[in-house]
Formats: sequence, C-alpha cells, structure tokens
Amino acid sequence: MKVFQYPLLCVLLLLTISCVYTDLNRDHYLLSPDESLSFTFHVDQQNISYSLKKDGNTLIDQSQLGILADQFEFADNLQIKNVSRSRKNKTWTQVWGEQKQITDHHNELAIHVTSNSHNIQMIIRFRLFNDGLGFRYEIPEQKELNEFKILDEITEFNFSEDATSWWIPAYSYRRFEFLYANTLISQISRDTYSKLVENLNGPRLGPEAVHTPFTVQRNDGICIAIHEANLTNYSSMTLKANGTRKMECDLIPWSDGTKVYTKVPFQSPWRTIMVGNNPAELTMSTLTLNLNEPNQLTNTDWIEPGKYIGIWWEMIGTNQSTWGSGPHHGAKTEKVKEYIDFGSKHGFKGVLVEGWNTGWDVNWCCSGDGEAFDFSHNHPDFDTKEITEYARKKNIRIIGHHETGGQIQNYESQLDSAFSYANRNDIRVIKTGYVNDVSQNIKRIGSDGKIYKEWHHGQYMVEHFRKVIEKAAQYQVSLVPHEPIKDTGIRRTYPNILSREGAKGQEFNGFMSTKDNNKPNHTTILPFTRLLSSPMDYTPGIFNIKEYRYHSPDNRTVNEYHHIPSTIAKELALYIVLYAPVQMAADLPTNYEGHPAFQFILDVPTDWEKTVVLNGEIGKYISTARKDINSDDWYLGSITNENERELNINLSFLDADITYKATIYKDPNNGGWKSKPEEVVIETIVVKKDDIYTASLMPGGGHAIRFSPL
Repeated sequence: MKVFQYPLLCVLLLLTISCVYTDLNRDHYLLSPDESLSFTFHVDQQNISYSLKKDGNTLIDQSQLGILADQFEFADNLQIKNVSRSRKNKTWTQVWGEQKQITDHHNELAIHVTSNSHNIQMIIRFRLFNDGLGFRYEIPEQKELNEFKILDEITEFNFSEDATSWWIPAYSYRRFEFLYANTLISQISRDTYSKLVENLNGPRLGPEAVHTPFTVQRNDGICIAIHEANLTNYSSMTLKANGTRKMECDLIPWSDGTKVYTKVPFQSPWRTIMVGNNPAELTMSTLTLNLNEPNQLTNTDWIEPGKYIGIWWEMIGTNQSTWGSGPHHGAKTEKVKEYIDFGSKHGFKGVLVEGWNTGWDVNWCCSGDGEAFDFSHNHPDFDTKEITEYARKKNIRIIGHHETGGQIQNYESQLDSAFSYANRNDIRVIKTGYVNDVSQNIKRIGSDGKIYKEWHHGQYMVEHFRKVIEKAAQYQVSLVPHEPIKDTGIRRTYPNILSREGAKGQEFNGFMSTKDNNKPNHTTILPFTRLLSSPMDYTPGIFNIKEYRYHSPDNRTVNEYHHIPSTIAKELALYIVLYAPVQMAADLPTNYEGHPAFQFILDVPTDWEKTVVLNGEIGKYISTARKDINSDDWYLGSITNENERELNINLSFLDADITYKATIYKDPNNGGWKSKPEEVVIETIVVKKDDIYTASLMPGGGHAIRFSPL
C-alpha cells in the first residue's frame, strides 16, 4: 500500500494547485441580503458576462460586459487576477426626501481583470441589493495609461422574456418630453412610436434607442427597470433596440463620434437593474440613491423644501401674458407684488418670476439662436431693489429663473455673476431652462475656434449640469432644472439639486390642444418610469380645467380646443403621487382665492418621514401614502387613467392606537375629466389603522386625503 500512497498524494497536490490556479477564471456568484436575487458573473472563453435571477427565475439572461477604448479593449482575451467580496448594512439620513431614513444593505463582488492584449487592469464592481443590481467599470491608475477615449461600452441587458415595456425615444428633438409608448421589447422602434403615439418628424439621427429609466413587466408580474446611478464625467446611457428582447448600452456621442473623454483613475456610472415583485414595489426602490456618494455639502441649513406660486401659467397656460417686452409683459413690478401678497398671505415659501431679465425679445426659442440672456440685469419693468425689499417685508423669497435657450457657453460665462445676483437678493432657489428643440444642436466653441454641435445628453452637457450644481452650492442656491440631464441619484451628493422636469409635464396641457396634450393615463405611468430616477417638477394644482386659455394676449376669447385631462381632485392627488421637495401651485391666484379645495394645497407637505406605495398598475392607477416629517399627519393620493375604478385601500400604514380625522377631496359621482372636472366633493370621516377605505375614482380623476390625529 505504501508504494501507491506517494503518487496518489502527488496527484492530489497537483489537482489542488491546479484548482487554486484556475479557480478565478470560472463563474462567480452573489446573493442579495435576503437571498431573493442571485447574480452570476460568467467567464466563457475569456469573454465576460452576467445574469440575474429572482427566486430562481431568470430575469436577465447571460449578457455581455466590456469597454472599448482607443488604447485598449475589455471585451475578450481577458484573465481574472483577483476576486474580492464585501458587505454593507448601514442606515443614512436624507437632507430631504420621500423618507427620512434609507438603508444601504448590499453584498459586493469585485472582479479584477487584465487585458492580455494590452496589459491594462480593470475592476468590475457589482453590488446586489434586495431591490436590484448595480455594477460599474473601474480602471485604476497604472503606468501604461493616462488619458483615453471610450469608443463604445459593451453592456447588455438580455431580458429572459419579451416583456411589456414602457418607453420614450432617444435621439429626438424634445429630449425626455414625450408620452410613453407601451409595447413588447422586440417592438421598440421609431416607426412604432410614430404609429402609436406621435409622429417623430425630422431627420433620423442616432440609432433606435430609448431613454432610461426603461421599465418592463413580465408575465409573472415582476417589474424591472434599467437606469444608471452617479452619472459623472461620462455620457448619458440610452438603450439600443434591435428587434429582439436584448437591449444594449448606447452612449450619447460627442460631435466627433467619441463617446467619452476620460483619464485614470476612472469610474463609469453604475448600471442599475431595479427589481420589484409588482409595480408598487418597484417604485419603492432606493437602489439609485444608495449607489451615489454621500452628501458633499457641509452646511445644508439653507436648503428648504416647500411650495411656491409664480408668474408662469399666465404665459404658458392661459396665454394672457408674455415673457418678452410689451403691454402684456408678465414680470412687471406691481404684478409681482400682487403674487408676493398672495403667497405671503397663504404661507408659500416662494414666488417664481419668469421673464424678469433681458434676453426674451429676440427669437430666443427654440433653436439655440437669438439674443443672449443676461442673468444679472433685470428687465426695465422689473425693479429688483423694490421687489427684493417688498418680499423681505412679506417674509417670502423670489424664486429666480435662468432660461439659457441652450446657449451653454453664454450661461457658463455668467455663473458667478448670476448666482451672486441671486445671493444679494435673497434668492435661494433658481429654476433653470434649456429649451432647444433641435436634436443635435447644443453649440460648443472648440479650442480651434470652430462651432461644434453636441447632443443634449452627451458628456458635454453632463459636465455642464454638474458645474452649475456645484457653482450654485457655493452661493447657497438650490436648483430646479427644466430640460435637464436625467437624475441618477446625484441629489444625495448635492442636495441643492431639488427637483427636475425631465418629462412631459403640465406645461403641455397649457400650450397644446386637447388632441396633442397629455392623456389621462400619463400621470399613472410616470411613477413607474420617470419618477424612478428623481423628484419631478410636474407643476400640479390647476383648478381651471376647461376654459382657461385665450387665443392670444390681445384676443381674450377662450380657445375651446384646450382641455386639461384631469380633475381638481386628481390635481390635488398629484402632490402626493408625483413627489418633489418643492411643489408649485401652478394656477393663477384668482382661481385659488376662496376655493375650498385650495386648503389641501396649503396643508400638504413636501418633505416626508415615510412613504408607502399601496397599489398600482402601470398606466392604470396608483395609490401612495406619505407621512409628514414635521407632524403625525398622513396623506394619501390615488389617481386613475381614463377608466373609472373602485379601489379598496387598507389603511394599514396609519400609526397604531391613533384615531384620525380623514379629510377627503374627491370627484363627484358621474364626474371625471370630461364631466364635472372642476367640481370637488369634500367630506370627513373617522378612521384608524387597518380600516378599509373604498375609493371610487372617476375617469381621469382621483382623490386626496389628509389624516390628522384626533
């Protein structure tokens, strides 16, 4: 027997050494903390890919990973050099938000790979949460590499099922401002969108692609949303469609075709896959926020959530005033003082004034040409000193407005003077705008003195938006951008970026006819798509639903072809359903004064202790409950699409052992957006935890409820 022991031992040792040597170049696995999600990193003939399962069911089939640059390729001929694991379970506090406390609980897998062809090292870092997966590419400092250009990112999202999806087209003239198409993944195309939703006229630049967040729902009810987190010094990711169930990362390019200019040390944005058992659960994901860096501002006392009114709807909605000079100029000193009086009387935090500065008179909209805006000099009709002093006496602040017209270098040249002007005049919040409705038309003057035209969502604009956020923070100014770069959770790092537009908002109900404006189902889609990325400045609260728009400032007869697809009760519910830390009461003061439903707008907070999404089906309905951060009050909002429906809502979210007075704002029976949209029924009942409230929602309507402890 002894004769065979040594050879056998040698064989075992050799096998052990071989296993240790080759063990890294194999599949690696990761479980979410609750073990519901399982992730696999695949190595196959030196290619790398990943897959994702939920409760044993494959959500994302094997999908390729990699980056192609001008000096290296991380796509094949790779070797794993090291694998490390870690975990985290920590709670952090938001400066403001849908909920005060957020738990960051994840397991991490970091794969260290080397390109055998170029001897360049890269790390692919994966974090698996209970609500989804995040991963990014990292290239550390190394002798062989300094600056480089990314030519393509080979990141795939190969859905295991050709599921129903909700999407808006990328590479189109209105950025994110489109209604959503609802098709199978394999049916995504611009032709399909033109047929189902809106004709995408104009030149077809760029590939067939959609914006993120991109949401799908499988046959088993599971919902998945693809997005990105911490978009920094990089290009926005869209998803390229090819007629199958596989989507591919598509980076918005520079004018020369390069996707990203960068250098080491390098980190890409996180690619995120949010997962929920149902649509309501998907909306509760905190994945994007958890993948961003902590708050970088040492003092945030000056950042205040709140509500505002403003000189806006009378231009964009009722068409009775103008931004530019003339007899109908809206931003006149005496009119602004009237808004200040109304806002101060009712406890609003701010008054937005659009058209206060010079630059509105010569062709500013919407192609990046025309007179350059000035952001520190007022229009002759707007007396800065008088208005500032008047607002101080009334204990309310002016909300500034910087419409750039897409003229980026003009704006950047004035950032210090613009924010200094705001600081001197007690302006703590500024709404910015980037209206430029031509597809690839952001003008940039290169170092060679030539004019180049960039995409709205390319790296040039991503870096511009970050520059503005950081500069505003230096002057203690918060921002609400319209026509923005999509949010990817940066609000955690810079909480002075309060909200964004970034979708087809209420303004389209103002200036577009009923045929072309938003539809009753639009706001029942937004919570499951656009709102997954950040708060939205939708500008709710319109009470004059039907006869609100004049033909022109000179022709004060009502244009009968305008009708908002909503009801007053639904407009109230939007303050809860569509979250923003700053919310506008968008209608004219005259339509609020003396109206009993206005009380809900005055009562509803904009900063929350806790949020619970109680139910929801994408494009059909949703019910959301939120608890005030400064009291024991709860608020509930429900909205529906064009269909009437009845919802049995369990009030289990209420606090135990407390009896509440529920003040209910709802549509009348036989009401809805076409019938009695401006009628609202107000009633009170007494409820407690675990009661069932039956809500009858009228077509295109909703309800809003305040629960106050007795």
